[in-house]
Amino acid sequence: MPYMLARLLLAPLLRLIYRPVVRGRSNVPRRGPVILASNHLSFVDSIAIALLAPRPVHFLAKDTYFTGRGVKGALTRCFFAALGCVPVDRNAHRGARASLEAAQQVLMSNGAFGIYPEGSRSLDGHLHRGRTGVAWLALATGAPVIPVALTGTDRLLPVGRRLPRFHRITVTFGRPVDCPTHHAAMHPAQMRRATTDQIMSAIGDLSGQRYVPNYLNAPEEAPLSQPGRARKSRRRGTSPSQWAERPPMKH
Repeated sequence: MPYMLARLLLAPLLRLIYRPVVRGRSNVPRRGPVILASNHLSFVDSIAIALLAPRPVHFLAKDTYFTGRGVKGALTRCFFAALGCVPVDRNAHRGARASLEAAQQVLMSNGAFGIYPEGSRSLDGHLHRGRTGVAWLALATGAPVIPVALTGTDRLLPVGRRLPRFHRITVTFGRPVDCPTHHAAMHPAQMRRATTDQIMSAIGDLSGQRYVPNYLNAPEEAPLSQPGRARKSRRRGTSPSQWAERPPMKH
């Protein structure tokens, strides 16, 4: 309800003030599960997608954003709830698995799930190698993947700036990526890698960014982490919601 109210009130305000260019809205299915895989340049990317997509889109967020106290805590909680964020406990022993399960739950409820395959904001403006969790989720759920390209958001709100500038942005929703569901000659890990590369190529075609074939060094709010590395990531202060290079092992 807070998210739907925010879309009704804030989306027209966003269009009036910043006059964003939105392309390819018809490429996003209006019903059923769907994954929106986007490049990531600024904190406002999630806001832009959440308000300008043709249907509600859910992202993962640390549960600490929902548990703060006082006026600041209430405002933070309302803000992330209004964006349709799904809280995930970043300090839980099963944090990475919980993130994956939360993403699956959104899709199994016929929802739209937003993800940044790069894992973090690109500070150099290039498109970096994608983490294969997006492919695992797509292959595991059968949800179509819509590539999304954001341009101008890094100028609207550069890293380190608190208040946005007046700068026009563009949000482009591409056609669904044709993710293979089975290939007898490929190992599952190879399948996920090939599918992720295909998704990143589609994002790059839309954004026009230069592709860099290496991972970002310091993921900050990445979507889902490899369970085996979750403990190490927490020691470094990163979120356990980094995307895995492979799905969690079954015990």
